[in-house]
Amino acid sequence: MDPEASDEKDDRQHLISQSGRPNDVLNSPNSRRPSTFQIDDGLKSPFSGVCRRFKSRCLVAICLLVPILVLCFTIDFKNMLPIRFPRIEVLTNSSIPVNRMRGSELQALYLLKQQEFELFKMWNYTALVNKSELNLVNSSTSLNMSSANHDAAASPSSSLLEDLKSRIFSQISLNKRIQGVLLSSQENGDKVDLYENYTDANFLGWNRCGKVDQRLSERRTIEWKPRSDKYLFAICVSGQMSNHLICLEKHMFFAALLDRVLVIPSAKVDYEFRNVLDIEHINKCLGRKVVVTFEEFAESKKNHLHVDKFMCYFSLPQPCFVDDDHVKKLKGLGLALSKIEAVWEEDVKQPKQRTVQDILANFSSDDDIIAIGDVFFADVDRQRVMQSGGPIAHKCKTLIEPSRLILLTAQRFIQTFLGKDFIALHFRRHGFLKFCNAKQPSCFYPVPQAADCINRVVERANSPVIYLSTDAADSETGLLQSLVIWNGKTIPLVQRPAVNSAEKWDALLYRHGLEGDSQVEAMLDKTICALSTVFIGSSGSTFTEDILRLRKDWGSASKCDEYLCEGELPNFIAEDE
Repeated sequence: MDPEASDEKDDRQHLISQSGRPNDVLNSPNSRRPSTFQIDDGLKSPFSGVCRRFKSRCLVAICLLVPILVLCFTIDFKNMLPIRFPRIEVLTNSSIPVNRMRGSELQALYLLKQQEFELFKMWNYTALVNKSELNLVNSSTSLNMSSANHDAAASPSSSLLEDLKSRIFSQISLNKRIQGVLLSSQENGDKVDLYENYTDANFLGWNRCGKVDQRLSERRTIEWKPRSDKYLFAICVSGQMSNHLICLEKHMFFAALLDRVLVIPSAKVDYEFRNVLDIEHINKCLGRKVVVTFEEFAESKKNHLHVDKFMCYFSLPQPCFVDDDHVKKLKGLGLALSKIEAVWEEDVKQPKQRTVQDILANFSSDDDIIAIGDVFFADVDRQRVMQSGGPIAHKCKTLIEPSRLILLTAQRFIQTFLGKDFIALHFRRHGFLKFCNAKQPSCFYPVPQAADCINRVVERANSPVIYLSTDAADSETGLLQSLVIWNGKTIPLVQRPAVNSAEKWDALLYRHGLEGDSQVEAMLDKTICALSTVFIGSSGSTFTEDILRLRKDWGSASKCDEYLCEGELPNFIAEDE
């Protein structure tokens, strides 16, 4: 049987139909005797009349109420009756929607979980301090900081302290962001950017990526007051342009020590230095004529174009580190050369530390024109040579710097693509794999490992964009770009774009016929990197070293500057051939 049908039948048996007669109910065999308090059907008739009259009045009242309600909703009583009603603050004072408050609270919870995770990392980090100190002591690579940033190597404890400060600073900044998110749920609260840094960079007088104090008041310099008729003929042959610039800088030091005017090499035997350097700037900084171009030298010495004494600083692997091909080029300029002789035994692979007194004792001469060969590898009075501004007293920031055209073009590029806050990365790759693997330890890192190192610098610097100076293939830079991410956002790697007549940032180079010059473009890259907020360089690259020199001399060197993956070994190294 259907249980629902059975229940319905039972209900019908217990109900008394309103149309049923009283006698039918009393005569029913299932009827019961009425109780004392039962109301007799005979009494229902007067009450029924009352109910009918009440229902009629209700209908009239409802009919009258409907038009009244219509009037209430259509007439503006607020303007008709200027009566102000008090508000209930809890219900009506807040202008923030509930869903916005809830969203802000969820953001705050997310940031709190992130902070919890970072604090646990800090806790685990403190347990590794002793082990890290031991590793740093045993690893000279980890101890040696960039020479452009520090006059002396930093101690392990100092390095660890700076890293710990950086981590604590990050958590303080994160806490500020949490407060901002929570406050944004209040009345008139503004929307909070989860990736913005809400902590003052100079918190408690400490800036994790602040400028390096170059201690200019402690500079030890020498005066360069050359005799106008005495010359030092610069010769630089090793490596590319960056090597030649370092060689030229050291030649200036030797010329100052020997009281001689320095002759800049001719473009026929060396690079076209006039296109990349402001040569006249050097003379202005000294307030006297201390350098001349080869053309100026040849004009003044046209009746005696002769190197009177050729004294070699290096004797090995060949005297003056000059090969026969370079000697032919020098003679092709109409320059007569004396016999090439070494003053001592010195190997470019194992240069000895020399003093100013050693130079004066072995290279002083009364001859009008002398040459000492390539001095790129020379190691003389290192502390004085490596200090900010160089070893020579002058009134400028640095003596060897990019030409005015290149500097202005770099500034225009930065204004167009980067802005004032950017990281610069010199990512040397071409030919670097073999070069680095020949060193101990290797300095060539897999792209994913390099990306991890870059991400750590981005976290400390909190910069929105990276300028990429590289000779890497597109396959490597493309992979690198996909892996450089911070706080869930991809950090763009910006390179100088291909030539486009619609772009005006490089117009100065076109006007002066310097477009397409590889050395001008290289110096432009250096200048952009030297003007960055933070710089990441390639260890072992003289291109990087020249950038670090400019940053040091210009005062743009940052405490966050470093070599790529400094202190780390590549996580994979290929075998030798």
